[in-house]
Amino acid sequence: MLDTLGTLERTHTCGGLRESNVGEQVVLMGWVAKKRDFGVFTFIDLRDRDGVTQVVVSEETSPDAHAKAKYLRGEFVIAVKGEVVSRAAGTHNKKLATGDIEIKVSELLILNDAKVPPFQLEVAGSENLADESTRLKYRYLDLRRPQLQHNIRMRAKAVAKIREYFDNRGFIEIETPILLKSTPEGARDFIVPSRIHTGKFFALPQSPQILKQITMISGLDRYYQIARCFRDEDLRADRQPEFTQLDMEMSFVNREQVYREMEGMFNHVLKLIDVDLPTEWPRLTYAEAMRRYGSDKPDLRFGMELIDLSAELKDTDFPPFAETLSKGGEIKAIVVKGKADYSRKQTDELQEYVKRYGAGAMAWIKVGDETTSSLLKVLGEEKITELASTAGAEKGDAVLIVAGRRSVVAAALGALRNEVARRENLIDRSKYECLIVTEFPMFEHDDETDTYVAAHHPFTSPMDEDLEMFKQAIENPADHHLLGQVRAKAYDAVINGYECAGGSIRIHQKEVQALNFKALGMTPETARSRFGFFLDALEYGTPPHGGFAAGIERTCMILVGTENIRDVMAFPKTASAQDLMMDSPGEVDEAQLNELGIKVAGPRE
Repeated sequence: MLDTLGTLERTHTCGGLRESNVGEQVVLMGWVAKKRDFGVFTFIDLRDRDGVTQVVVSEETSPDAHAKAKYLRGEFVIAVKGEVVSRAAGTHNKKLATGDIEIKVSELLILNDAKVPPFQLEVAGSENLADESTRLKYRYLDLRRPQLQHNIRMRAKAVAKIREYFDNRGFIEIETPILLKSTPEGARDFIVPSRIHTGKFFALPQSPQILKQITMISGLDRYYQIARCFRDEDLRADRQPEFTQLDMEMSFVNREQVYREMEGMFNHVLKLIDVDLPTEWPRLTYAEAMRRYGSDKPDLRFGMELIDLSAELKDTDFPPFAETLSKGGEIKAIVVKGKADYSRKQTDELQEYVKRYGAGAMAWIKVGDETTSSLLKVLGEEKITELASTAGAEKGDAVLIVAGRRSVVAAALGALRNEVARRENLIDRSKYECLIVTEFPMFEHDDETDTYVAAHHPFTSPMDEDLEMFKQAIENPADHHLLGQVRAKAYDAVINGYECAGGSIRIHQKEVQALNFKALGMTPETARSRFGFFLDALEYGTPPHGGFAAGIERTCMILVGTENIRDVMAFPKTASAQDLMMDSPGEVDEAQLNELGIKVAGPRE
């Protein structure tokens, strides 16, 4: 029969006792992590969120408690009362913060029993964990693991640090609604039917973008929010359908002022793990980042920059290269130090890897006592030697080459650079390299529809220097292609290859906003139906303003050193947007659907 807690109160956590507590009478409560029976003595490792303490139950001094201890199994919930004593010489456990003491139990209560868990909670190394789907189904058990508890606590500390930073900087925390109007831009909205207004729908916010701009129009000047956001999009390891972001906005500012707030906030948060980032982060324009690293979020913890070989091959008659250059493409390479010993199997694997990013092939040069290359027969030894020299390759190095459209070369070599660094352990995990990427393109070309779409969001301001070109591209159909050259006052904060925050200076003049909607193919009627309330607000004295949003989960991934977003969320979804613990999404009653005026048509073809 189980015991009741009664008036017993916990005095300490299972991670808080030290030698200084020896002689004290204490009460601990928690879960049985391990039990070891030695006849007249039973040793129990008692666990709570703060740590583990060893408790000892003696048949001689506490026969009732000892009898109860015999029935304990892993994950039983118990309370113990007893005296803190020093461990005997030679039995100290240096792996535990409480390893110098133990509790000599006088009273033991069994508060609840437990089934045998479907997987082992105490394991050494992530490779020994149960499969993730099982752990997600029993998330409440998985969350008992010390590593996940550490991650969740670190997340709470990070959010507290963010609030501390912005409160001290004069920002006002403002909550914005969860039920909004659907304004389909970018990712798909999650929609919510209205019972009262049949046939009409709310949308869950992809971000509080328009509302935070309206707080600036309202004169609140400095806003921030820890905002819950929702996007119905395909998932990746660092994305979820619902997530949390820091959202901030400020009035009467230029880009540099926003950069300083991004730098200051991240510098403040990373002090949680004793990392000191520079007061002013390095800056790279988007064009330079793509040219040097093939990525707008380059990992600067290692080198291996992209080298342009196009000029050295401008006169080549090798058909794949000649055709690429004639169409305005490029030929670039990376140098992998010390890997001239790459096997055929390894180069084949890397070739298959770049094909995922649209590249047709990957050529290679290996610089050794004899320089060899997959291009030796078509380019000749002299040209191969010249290319290796231009790339800066030395004896023992490998040169990996990709040709194609600029976007394809950047994507393929940028990804290959990261993959090679990962495979060859070139990343110093103790380093934290940051930068701000600036001057993003304002528009991206959609090849399928031959239209331009917003690269950031439709409220991003063009660079002042590009404003006339922006107007020209919209007003003259023959110059529409110039939209691809317009730069935005948009920027990202990057740490260790992760885009941790992104933002922009916003459009604050209604004429420029109308031009931007027109550039995106919206008629005045469409723009008004989607954003009429915002267009109206712009007519009442909108100050220049800008801000950024920072992913809480991505920031915490950096803090705890994981590459999986689910490791820093208490109750995440799977890669297919399912909650295995709650078995959702699920069906709802026909009565509920009828009340909402909804009929399910059946599965999509």
